[in-house]
Amino acid sequence: MKIQAQIEALIRSNFEPQYFEVLNESHMHNVPDGSESHFKVVLVTDKFEGKRSVARHQQVYGVLGEVMDTIHALALHTYTPEEYQQVQSAPDSPNCMGGSKHDQQ
Repeated sequence: MKIQAQIEALIRSNFEPQYFEVLNESHMHNVPDGSESHFKVVLVTDKFEGKRSVARHQQVYGVLGEVMDTIHALALHTYTPEEYQQVQSAPDSPNCMGGSKHDQQ
């Protein structure tokens, strides 16, 4: 199973999300085509009620378990339904500062 599919399955089965999105942002980084190394997760669930950001992230890391050993970067944007209703979307990811594929050609 591909890494993105594993992340999606684990989130879906453990968080009962009202909304979630897993984006493979590896193409934005200096990695080979087809890589699954950099991900952005937007997760909206009641299970985050009363929890601070660090606790939410720890909860996600715990659910992903060994999958975390196979990826380089994971950007987490975690919200309760009420919080997400106010913001309506997660922020865009920044450009990679670690070098560009174009610079090495």
